[in-house]
Amino acid sequence: MLSRTADHLFWMSRYMERAENTARMLNVSYETSLLPQSAAAVEAGWEGILSISELLPAYLAQYKNINPRDVMAFMVKDANNPSSILSCLRAARENARAVRGTLTTEVWETQNQTWLEVNRMLKSGEFERDPGQFFEWVKFRSHLSRGVTVGTMLMDESLYFMRMGTFLERADNTARLVDVKFHAMQNDFFGAPQYGAPETESTQEYDFYHWSAILRSVSGFEVYRKVYRDVIRPERVAELLILRPDMPRSLHASLNEVLANLKLVSHDPNSDTLRHAGRLRAELAFGRIDEILATGLHAYLTQFLERVNVLGGRISREFLLPQAA
Repeated sequence: MLSRTADHLFWMSRYMERAENTARMLNVSYETSLLPQSAAAVEAGWEGILSISELLPAYLAQYKNINPRDVMAFMVKDANNPSSILSCLRAARENARAVRGTLTTEVWETQNQTWLEVNRMLKSGEFERDPGQFFEWVKFRSHLSRGVTVGTMLMDESLYFMRMGTFLERADNTARLVDVKFHAMQNDFFGAPQYGAPETESTQEYDFYHWSAILRSVSGFEVYRKVYRDVIRPERVAELLILRPDMPRSLHASLNEVLANLKLVSHDPNSDTLRHAGRLRAELAFGRIDEILATGLHAYLTQFLERVNVLGGRISREFLLPQAA
């Protein structure tokens, strides 16, 4: 396969996945901002969203204050923000258009219709009237895109590069979400030798809704209940989203998919790219959450993000056209 074609397919999938993850992060912040809390806590939550995407400087250059309305406008419909949902869907559609002949009719029509529909929804004000419903629509279109891809594309290198892009992006975004959301409360839960510090009834209620919202942002609430059959505890949320191979949006599950598809397109079983991906996956396969928490969750996730970025660079140099994310 030509590296240019592989590059377009890889980034088409990455941008669609990025749009979905942005919608998930905005939705959880939108829901948690509705809980009773101080204005400072609300602002910190929205600042965390900007930090996840490394867009805080760009936002502050355009807006004076951090508030839900401006952050959501910046992250959803600002065409000058390369990580906004609008920009991601546009980039996904443009990459699809560049390799129209490689895609099935269903895959192309899904990408094109998504782009046309999001423009109509934003112009008609549907996003402002019901942000939650808009975020659900973005998630649905991403699910539809993946389903049509798996259901209609030939199982060859085209599909493998698309899948690789999807799950590399998912690993990156899940790590960012976990890092920011846990870092804000880490001292409360992981700073002391024992987790069960006395809490008031109102604190316990807030914590339940906080962690429930985080789990729902990765479609993990029902999964958590099925796996642990207990109250929601932060260390178990961390384990679910980092180490569980059967949780679809976990770091472990994402790296399993990246490595599997990388093996399918690699002609050298001893390549540095494969070795790097294999080491990263092995640490997730044999890691323990108590060891990760003991050494520091933030430090662990920061290092993970750096290594995922390095892996993306290696994949780009070996198979694709080198370009910035």
